[in-house]
Amino acid sequence: MRTNIVIDDTLLKEAVKYTNLKTKKEIIHLALQELVNNYKKKSLLDLKGDISFEKGYDYKKLRVDTCT
Repeated sequence: MRTNIVIDDTLLKEAVKYTNLKTKKEIIHLALQELVNNYKKKSLLDLKGDISFEKGYDYKKLRVDTCT
């Protein structure tokens, strides 16, 4: 879909700096994709009560020590 919009130049320059993308189209596409992905993620609060662990499950065994 073709559209004309006014984009804040300062914000656009900052987006280029962080993403290293070359065109406005790429930046807008990435921004829209990130927006959609963020809205698709379930809030942790929404999962309250939906997750149950097996009896004796030890989540600490799965931890990886990254400090060494």
